[in-house]
Amino acid sequence: MAGPLGTHTLTAGRGLLFGGDYNPEQWPEHVWEEDVELMRAAGVNLVTVGVFSWARIEPEPGARDFGWLDRVLGLLADAGIAVDLATPTASPPPWLGHRWPGTLPVDESGHRLWYGARNQFCPSSPVYRERALALVTDLADRYAGHPALALWHVGNEYGQICHCDDSAAAFRAWLRERHGDLDGLNEAWGTTFWSQRYSDWAEVIPPRRAPYLINPTQKLDWARFCSDALLEHYRAERDVLRERTPGVPVTTNFMGLFKPVDYWQWAPEEDIVSNDWYPDPADPLFPVRSALTHDLTRSLGGGRPWLLLEQATTAVNWRPHNLPKPAGQLRLESLQAVARGSDGSCYFQWRASRFGAERFHAAMLPHAGPDTRLHAEVRAHGAELRRLSEVAGQPVPARVAVVHDWPSWWALEEAGRPSDRLTVPDQLLSFYRPLWERGVAVDLVPPSADLSGYALTVVPNLYLVSDEDAAALTAYVRDGGVLVVGPFSGVADPNGHIRTGRFPAPLRDVLGASGEEWLPAPEDRPVRCAWADGTPFDARTWTELLRAEGAEPVAVFTEGDLAGRPAVLRHRTGAGAAWYVATLPEHDALAELTGRALADAGVSGALAGPPPPGVEAVRRGPVLFLLNHGTTEARVPVTEPAEDLLTGSRADGTVTLAPRAVVALRPLA
Repeated sequence: MAGPLGTHTLTAGRGLLFGGDYNPEQWPEHVWEEDVELMRAAGVNLVTVGVFSWARIEPEPGARDFGWLDRVLGLLADAGIAVDLATPTASPPPWLGHRWPGTLPVDESGHRLWYGARNQFCPSSPVYRERALALVTDLADRYAGHPALALWHVGNEYGQICHCDDSAAAFRAWLRERHGDLDGLNEAWGTTFWSQRYSDWAEVIPPRRAPYLINPTQKLDWARFCSDALLEHYRAERDVLRERTPGVPVTTNFMGLFKPVDYWQWAPEEDIVSNDWYPDPADPLFPVRSALTHDLTRSLGGGRPWLLLEQATTAVNWRPHNLPKPAGQLRLESLQAVARGSDGSCYFQWRASRFGAERFHAAMLPHAGPDTRLHAEVRAHGAELRRLSEVAGQPVPARVAVVHDWPSWWALEEAGRPSDRLTVPDQLLSFYRPLWERGVAVDLVPPSADLSGYALTVVPNLYLVSDEDAAALTAYVRDGGVLVVGPFSGVADPNGHIRTGRFPAPLRDVLGASGEEWLPAPEDRPVRCAWADGTPFDARTWTELLRAEGAEPVAVFTEGDLAGRPAVLRHRTGAGAAWYVATLPEHDALAELTGRALADAGVSGALAGPPPPGVEAVRRGPVLFLLNHGTTEARVPVTEPAEDLLTGSRADGTVTLAPRAVVALRPLA
């Protein structure tokens, strides 16, 4: 769980946080005062400063120019605007790569990546570490005690990977710690396959470009190492900041379901968990995807409030075709995050850049200036966030857990598997969506989590699972929990080695079923299935040859070699029940299955029944948020008189929501 310096240290006296990245180094000084006045008018109370300012602070090795930053922080402090001060180490200046090329990253083909963009550093480079920590130390010493400083922001969107010799040496040290000696490494990596046995540590290298498929356990360990190497550097910067400013919380910005970094390992190292999120308006499921991402971010901090540090007011610049957001969408997306536990709603960035790679990325203050529809929306939203101040710090309680594991994700999606159509993000979204549609609150958890507080646990995919975690899932059901497990789970051990025998070997007892073949299905036709009462439904992509061993087949395949064989099974065991899904049901069928599992668990949603299509219902503390993501008006029954915190109006009986409308209903005493 995140540390004691939570979001309450920022929201006390401020309410919900509102602002964004501020890059004053891109503008002449006469613009700064205008910016601060416009920020005050918009209700901005937090800005992130300095993320990409290394070259401005340190124009040449060892030099320091803090004068401009002193003036910026002084202006912000005088205006009562808090600063999330960044360590500017995510993007080193050209002089670092020019003088010390070894600090630059190397790709898997051995090509060095040069400066001229951003993120051009090797996480394992000792020179990069030395120069970065020297700068962070001086930054912390300079601004310790500054009245504007409210939060430290370490680096930016960590995810860099390097295959250079420094990384190879660090990888070998990491492997010694994990596996002990070469015998342990060879056993874990299964190096008797393809004559890959290592006889000297010097032979061990990162997974670089090779003629064919690389050892999957080598790649799994490499993924673990890369996440840990970045975390080691984050910790080094964080420790400098904590030593010099012990009362200032520390964060770094996550990126949701970002594959390269295991956020379960990172989140406990932060005081406040924060996230950057840019949903695609062209994605019809983006409201569901956003909710899933927000629930993950809240869950990473153990359920504590979190911060949305970056989002876009409208179009971004980095997709091939960047759709704008319609009027009202900015507000809707921001309040969705607040409803799901965020104590802040911040954007990239405050003022749109005139030059550089992000000239066409939207901002709170567009190129056209403050007299614009977009900036008017920004100002209006800043004002209404102040009316939600009592929501700050409130929890989002959940009785349903969804298991997500980064190492299992890495292992599942390695090359050489039965099908590349079975992916972790798709599985997560598929199993999460019916819960979202019913207004059921969800926590995401790692497989090692204590599940005793949850009535229902959903495991969309857990390809890789330890014996201990499998035993805990089994005990959870026997103690009264309801478990739903998706296909191709329980296949491999923590080294990625296939578990022999009928699958899923470590979960056979709790599921009351076992399988003998994984059978990907042709993509050009559906998989025909039927519930036990004969009602047909379609599935896709994936099937498994199973037999029941105590479980009840609640759905079967109805065509081909698998006709009559189980497609979905339910097993009563101990005080609970376990479901196993051996295919990828289409959405309506998965929604039906979810409803049955929720009934088993005795779990209902935020409303007396499912919300109308497109309406999201979630409770944060005593406040019920209703958000209409649909394109038509929706009428939602409410069971108790309430006041809408956003408008002050009374709701009683039925709430009518226009498209993109939001209400935040607090029960009347």
